[in-house]
Parts: sequence; structure tokens; C-alpha cells
Amino acid sequence: MKNAHLGTLDVSRIGLGAMTMAGTYTTGGGLDNDESIRTIRRALDLGVTHIDTAEIYGPYLSEEIVGQAVKDRRDQVKIATKFGLVSHSGGGPGTIDSSPANVKAAVEGSLKRLGTDYIDLYYQHRVDPSTPIEDTAGAVADLIAEGKVLHFGLSEASATTIRRAHAVQTVSALQTEYSLWTRDVEEEILPLLRGLGIGFVPYSPLGHGLLTGQIRTVDDFTDDDWRKTNPRFTGENFRRNLAIVDEVRAIGAEIGSTPAQTALAWILTKGDDIAPIPGTRRVTRVEENTAADTVELTAAQLDRLDNLTPAAGERHDEANMASIDR
Repeated sequence: MKNAHLGTLDVSRIGLGAMTMAGTYTTGGGLDNDESIRTIRRALDLGVTHIDTAEIYGPYLSEEIVGQAVKDRRDQVKIATKFGLVSHSGGGPGTIDSSPANVKAAVEGSLKRLGTDYIDLYYQHRVDPSTPIEDTAGAVADLIAEGKVLHFGLSEASATTIRRAHAVQTVSALQTEYSLWTRDVEEEILPLLRGLGIGFVPYSPLGHGLLTGQIRTVDDFTDDDWRKTNPRFTGENFRRNLAIVDEVRAIGAEIGSTPAQTALAWILTKGDDIAPIPGTRRVTRVEENTAADTVELTAAQLDRLDNLTPAAGERHDEANMASIDR
């Protein structure tokens, strides 16, 4: 598989997100840790070198699964994980805390669960309005000096925050939602990243599963699946967004690729500094997703994809949008 460049960190241009291995869309029903481990190992067999997780996933379970899966293959993989949505001073999971003390407490837990003595890419999961980003970046700089972290990343950070953090400690990657139906970053963020030499890691490149073409009704979701309250999966918005999927499916049919492969192939045309992390806990899905590496889209097909009708509805509900630095 070809590589992408996140600053000076080289990773496979298609990675693997391990969020759903901890049941993040639901409270955990139907999880199969052994299947998740097989999925990670199959991804490595297929040339994936970039596994993304976070302490909040589970919490903690996703990191534990990743650690078990790569314990005999650590030299084959770049591990990315995230801090800042678990407070280790009493607030617990769901409490935003990127204070230097919390960053340094968080890394120790992540290292233990991942079974490693260093983290390749350590992200601030969400910007902490109570802690100056300079203080957080300085804490990660200390971890880099100690060898516990190799590269620093930000997630869902604004242009101002990116500049401020980068001035203290080089930022290697920004992780933010990006896909055929979420293209906000194209106007300001992507040009900024390229000007600073920062790579880009799109999360949810398959639109929380809708762009796979496998979802035609939310009635199949369990009651605790948070997509049932996501504006893009509700009411008329959902019906309108299915039309986007149908167009992606039609283009894929022209070249013999699935909707998921077509959506990922589109992202891969956007530059060698972009490395999407489609998430799955199924071997069959990781095989499908990684095959997008060889999909070729024509100029006419790219033009059609570039000009799809924008998605209907906000990409998150009000509570989640409130946690995004804008």
C-alpha cells in the first residue's frame, strides 16, 4: 500500500480506526474482542500501518484490544491514541481535561494498555477551553523529550488553535471529520495545514457508515445507537442523504467498486498528506476498505463526486458540536 506523510511521520494511506471495537456507536452490545483482534491483524497483513484509538473509547477497552493485537508486531505499526476526554484527577470519562498534569497521567495509562513504551502519534482529543493550548502542547513536548511520544496531534481544532499549538510543539497531524458529505475543512483548514507542513487524518470517512451503502433505514439500529439522534440520520435529512449514497453507488458500479471503496478512493485523490482511518471491527470490512488503495477514478467521476449535493443536517447534535473548537 502507498504511504501518506503526516509531517515527518509516514503511515499507510488507509489506516484503521478502532473506535467501534469498544462499542462507541452503542453501549457495547454485540462486541467480539477476538474478532476485533483478528481485524487489526488482518489489516496489518494487508499493509495497514496506522491504527487509531483513544483512551475514551470504552473507556480504555479499545486501547487494550489494540495492545493485544499488535503485541508481537509492534515494529509494523504506527499507533495513534488520544487524551483529554478522561480526567484522571477525579472527573473521570467524559470530562474535558488537557491540563499538563492530566496529559502526563493519561499517557502512562495508555502506554500500559497498549503494551508499548512509546506512542507514535498522541492527539489532544478535543480542545480544552480551560487550559491554554500552549500549556498542553508544552506537556506533550515534555513527553516527546522523554521518548514516550514521538509526534503530536490535534483533533477538531480551529485554525487559531492549530497555529498556537504548532508554535510551541510541532504538530504532525490534525484529525477531523472529512468525507464526501463533510467537507468543511477544505476552505480554511486544509490550506493552513499544508502551509505549516501538517498532515491530515480524516475520521468517519464513510459518514458514520452511511457511505458504505449498507444502511437504508435507521430502524435497524439498536435503541442506544447515537446515530438515531444524529441530525443526518433523522427524518427528511436521512431520506435526502440516501440520494448521496445512491450516486456514490452508481459511480462505483461503473468501475466495479463498492460505495465504501469509491468514497475512500475519492479522499485518496486529495493528496499524499491525507490518511483516512475508516473504522470497523469486522475482517470483511477491513478487506473491503483497504482494497480502495487500488481503485482508480476517472476525471469525470471525480467531478461528479466533487459536486455531490451537500449533506442535509449538521454533522453532530448540539452537544457534540459544542465541544468542537471553531
